[in-house]
Amino acid sequence: MASPDKTIGLIAGNNQFPFLFARAARDQGYKVVAAGVIGDTSPMLFFAAPHFRYFKVGELKKLFEYFRTHGVREVLMAGQVNPDNLFNPQVELDAEFRSLAEALRDRKADTIFSAVADRLAREGLTLLDSTFLLAKYLSPKGSLTKRVPTVAQLADIEFGFTIAKLMGGIDIGQTVVVKEKAIVAIEAMEGTDRAIERGGRIAHGGAVVIKTSKPRQDSRFDVPVIGPRTIQTMASVQAACLCIEAGKTLIIDREKTTELANFHDICVVAA
Repeated sequence: MASPDKTIGLIAGNNQFPFLFARAARDQGYKVVAAGVIGDTSPMLFFAAPHFRYFKVGELKKLFEYFRTHGVREVLMAGQVNPDNLFNPQVELDAEFRSLAEALRDRKADTIFSAVADRLAREGLTLLDSTFLLAKYLSPKGSLTKRVPTVAQLADIEFGFTIAKLMGGIDIGQTVVVKEKAIVAIEAMEGTDRAIERGGRIAHGGAVVIKTSKPRQDSRFDVPVIGPRTIQTMASVQAACLCIEAGKTLIIDREKTTELANFHDICVVAA
């Protein structure tokens, strides 16, 4: 059993990132107290965390009370929350969340997450690096698949990498989709998969996807993550190559990710 100082609160969004952390924490003797988002977080997280409770978007006060009840002092964010919630008039915000939202200078991801981190700190909760306990899941440098980029794809990677860093620097997104040095899609609030789908349809096959960290990446939130779903999305639009940033990108289930990429003849490289 984990000692009190090995208890971590998990604010869990969608996809597989929350599971990756919950399992890694459990394997290293931590007790995970998970808070899921209704409509986003998979109920299967019940089997990966000893404590799990759902919250509506905007229920900050209840979230703080939940963590206090379980003696949580450190919190980690993993997984995205559907951006549709930001503009959904049916989403009810409690007084805590309303005061936070009203103080925002804009609604860029970094602005929102930084405000949440500050609010957690005022409640005595430290927001941890999202890669905490997950160093072995960060991408190594080099080619990760059987197929390597062609000369033309390397040119697109070099071109797109610069663009991705520029976009990340102004907090637009982390992913760009390129073909023949033409930018066919830039990730915004919709997320990586939708950006790939949009760009892939425009490119009509052969697109190169570049995903990087932001130049001033706050690793407590919004770290780059790829996995089998990324490859499946690329395959659905016949994208040809994925470039990620070595040492700064988490790979969910690396073995399955590379197997899928090899099966679909997609090259994956970490620069």
